[in-house]
Amino acid sequence: MSTITPHYRTVQQLLQSQSFAIDEYQREYKWEQKNIEELLSDLFGKFISSHREGDSTTAISNYEEYFLGSIIVSRRNGKNYLIDGQQRVTSLTLLLIFLYREAKKRGLPVTNTIAPLIFSDNLGQPRFNLDIPERLGVIEALFHGTPFTSDGKDESVRTMYARYADIEQNGLIADLGDALPHFTYWLMNRVGLIEIATDNDHQAYSIFETMNDRGKPLSPVDMLKAFLLAPIEAADQRRLANDCWKQQVLGLLTFGGESDPDRDATCIKAWLRAQHAETIRDRKAGASDRDWELIGTVFHRWVRDNSGRLKVGTAQGNLTWIMQDFPFFAKAYQQVITASRNYTPGLEAIFYNAHNEFTWQPTVLLAPLLPADNAEVVRRKLAATATYLDIWLMRRAVNYIRVGYSATSYAMYLLCRDIRQKPLDELIQILTDRLAADEVTFKGTQQRDRYGIEKLALNQFSRRYIFHLLARLTAFTDVGSGRPDPFANLVDRAQKNPYDIEHIWAQQYTIHDGAFASQEECSQMRDTVPALLLLPADVNRSLQDKSYGEKVQKYATHHLYTASLTPSPYANQPQFSAFRTQRGLAFKPHPNFTKAEWAERQQLLAQLVELVWSPDRLRAYAPAVAEGEVI
Repeated sequence: MSTITPHYRTVQQLLQSQSFAIDEYQREYKWEQKNIEELLSDLFGKFISSHREGDSTTAISNYEEYFLGSIIVSRRNGKNYLIDGQQRVTSLTLLLIFLYREAKKRGLPVTNTIAPLIFSDNLGQPRFNLDIPERLGVIEALFHGTPFTSDGKDESVRTMYARYADIEQNGLIADLGDALPHFTYWLMNRVGLIEIATDNDHQAYSIFETMNDRGKPLSPVDMLKAFLLAPIEAADQRRLANDCWKQQVLGLLTFGGESDPDRDATCIKAWLRAQHAETIRDRKAGASDRDWELIGTVFHRWVRDNSGRLKVGTAQGNLTWIMQDFPFFAKAYQQVITASRNYTPGLEAIFYNAHNEFTWQPTVLLAPLLPADNAEVVRRKLAATATYLDIWLMRRAVNYIRVGYSATSYAMYLLCRDIRQKPLDELIQILTDRLAADEVTFKGTQQRDRYGIEKLALNQFSRRYIFHLLARLTAFTDVGSGRPDPFANLVDRAQKNPYDIEHIWAQQYTIHDGAFASQEECSQMRDTVPALLLLPADVNRSLQDKSYGEKVQKYATHHLYTASLTPSPYANQPQFSAFRTQRGLAFKPHPNFTKAEWAERQQLLAQLVELVWSPDRLRAYAPAVAEGEVI
C-alpha cells in the first residue's frame, strides 16, 4: 500500500543533497519576469520587516517565516519527480545560484552552506539538484558564471536564462547591502513549503487534481467581489453589479486571444496602487508594509480595512466601484497591455517600455486617469506618461543604474502620487518639470562617477539596453528620412532571421592596420556604442571576423543608420539629406573607421540620443494640438 507523507520543509531541508526530476510530458518552465520580481519583492519585504541592523546571523531563528505553498512529489526509481511545484523549485534554484555567486564573490562563509542546495556529490560526481538533462547546460553555466547562449534552445532553457538575468538586474543585492548573509540564511531556514510525497504516480496525480479542481479557495478577486456586493441589497442592482464584475474579469482573463489566470488580480493591483496608495514601507530595516506593499499581496483585505477613505462599504459607493471604476480601469489596462505587445501608432512609447521589460508601466500609466476622461484624453495621458518613462528609463540605463522592479518601486510610488488624477495639461507640465530637474541625464549623473552615453559599452547589464538604443536610433533615422518605421521588426526575436548586435571592429586587433596598440584596447573600444550596429543574424555571422574594409560594402544595403558609414546614402537620397540638414546631424561616411572616425561617430551618437529621448516629445500630447498635427 502506498503512503502519502506531507511534511513542512524549509528551503534547506527540501533541497539539501536532494535532486528533483520531471517527466518529459510536464509543461515547460514558464515563469515570467513579473513572477520573479513579485517573489523577490515579497521575500525582501518579509525579511526586512524582521531584520535589524547589527543583528547576528543567529538572530534569524526568531525572524518571521514565509510560506511558499505546497509541492507534490512522486518517488520512484530512486528519484523525486515533481508533479506540481517545478516553477517554484526552479525559481528558488535560480535565486540560490545568484546568492551563491554573490556570496562567493565577497568570500562569505555562507557560500559553503548554499552550495549543497544547488548540487550534491553523487558517488564522486557532482549532480545538480534540478536533475533535468536538457536544462543542465544552463544551470551549470549560471552556477559557474561561464558564457552561455540561449538562442535556439527549448522554451524552459530560454526562460531560465532570462529569469536569472531578471534576478541579477532586480537590485536585491543593492537593497540588502551587508545583510546579504542574513537574507541568505533566512531564505534557507525561515522560508518553507509543504512537501506532499507519495511513492505512487497515480496517487500523486489524484492529489494534484483534487487540490486544483475541488474545494479551490476563493481568490483575492473573488473575496473583493464578495465584499463589494454584500451591501447591495436591491436584487436587480446586485444582479447587474455581479454581471458587470464577471464580464470585466472574463474580459481581462481572455483578451488578446490568450488566457492568463492572474491578469484580473494584476489589473486590480495596478489600479489600486495607481489611484489609491497613499503610503509605502519605509526604506529601513524593521519597517512594516504599507499601502503600496499590502495592495500587492492582500488587496482584498486592504480595501476592506481602508473602506472609509476609499468611499466603499455602502451600496452606492460599491456600485460606483463595480459599475464605473472597475470597467474604466480594466479597459485602460487592456489598452496598455495591447500597446505593450503591438506597435501602436501614437502609443509607441508603451511598446518601447515593454521592450525594456519595465513591469511598473501599467501601474504608472493608470495613475493620471479619471473615469470621466474621454477616449482621446485617456490616449494622450497614456502616451505622455509612457514617453516620460521612456526618457527616464533610458537616462538611467546608459548610466548603469538599475531599473528593475525592486530598484524602482519607491520612485514609481512617488511618481504615481504626483501625477494621480491630474488634468492633461497639468500632467504634461509635471512630467516636463520632473525631467528638467532630473539629476540623471545622457551626459552623466551628479550623484556618482560620470558615466553617460560616452562611457556606455556592452556588458551583462547593458546589452539589452544597447540593443534597444541601437534599434531606436536606426528607426529614428529611417523615419526622419521618409522611410517606414522598422522598430517592431528590428526587435522581433521570434522572426526567422532576427537582428543582432554587430561589432564594426573585429575581435582580432592585428587586422586593423595598427589602429590599436593592444588586444585589450581593441576589445574595450569595439564594445562601445559608436562601434556597434544592428544587422540580421545571418549577415552578422557572415561578417564576424572580417576587416572593416570587407564589412563596409555590406553595410551599404541596410538601414540608413548602418548605411551612413558608407558613401551610398549621401547620393540621390534627398530626404536623408533634408533630415541631416534640418536636424543639424553630423552624419558622414567613414572609409576606414579609425579611432578618429570613431570619435566623430560618438558625436553623432550623442546628438541622436538627445533627439530621440528629447523631453520636447511631451508637447505632442498637450491639449491644444494644432489641427491635423501628427502625434
